[in-house]
Amino acid sequence: MKIQVGASDVRDAFRRLGVTAGDIVLFHGSLSSMGYVLGGVTSVFDGILEATSPGGTVAMPSLWYDGSEERRDSAKFDVNSSPSYIGALSEGMRLDPRCCRSNHFSHAVSAIGSRAAELCADHASGASRPSPWSDQAFGHGSPWQKLYDWDSWYCFIGVTMRVCTMKHFIEGELVARTLAHSQNPTEARNLLNQNCTQAPYGWPYFNSERLQKTLQESGHFITTTLGSATLGGIRTRTLVDQAIRIIEENPLEWLGTKFIEWQNSVTT
Repeated sequence: MKIQVGASDVRDAFRRLGVTAGDIVLFHGSLSSMGYVLGGVTSVFDGILEATSPGGTVAMPSLWYDGSEERRDSAKFDVNSSPSYIGALSEGMRLDPRCCRSNHFSHAVSAIGSRAAELCADHASGASRPSPWSDQAFGHGSPWQKLYDWDSWYCFIGVTMRVCTMKHFIEGELVARTLAHSQNPTEARNLLNQNCTQAPYGWPYFNSERLQKTLQESGHFITTTLGSATLGGIRTRTLVDQAIRIIEENPLEWLGTKFIEWQNSVTT
């Protein structure tokens, strides 16, 4: 018999994690991992909102672009009707009448709560940050930047950091830091783009599940239980800052040689 989980169980689990009033919580999750969720996806959102009450916000990635050719054209994305492909929780949040969604075809965010509209607004505004999808996806006006600036909680219900969208923010920041030390950033970026068209790829991909293990060992990533699932979490600023520190201290252990060769070629 499956464990039954209600909104109060979700609330209590997130409070055990350390979530408090006014927090912003972005999470990735598997609905089925928790057991039988009474009230379905809405109970999960309501439970997190209870844990962050008053003044809290719950958010999820709301990704439409799935790599397929028919979704490659960003003009076909409609913020109000284009579905999220990454699971029942994400699509359930998009469809929730309380929800707002940021307007980016590949890495939109959906949110409910006190700062939801502010989080989702102006996704393409501000300075850009390199990414394979567009330089606005994780740019300085994006929800991903706001999650960092506001030091939100970044959580995982029944899934690992393999699905961590914030890793692409980290990758883009690694590229941006290299470009900042390049004598010719435009030429350096063009070379990187060329390197990313064929394997082994030149983008600074890294193993995010390995990063999770490293952050757990250092006490930065903490876990509890939620029904039959593991609930894990870390503050977003800690996630980003620690990841960059760890990778920059030992790049050969984390990054592909093609990216490191590019770094060396454009900064020497």
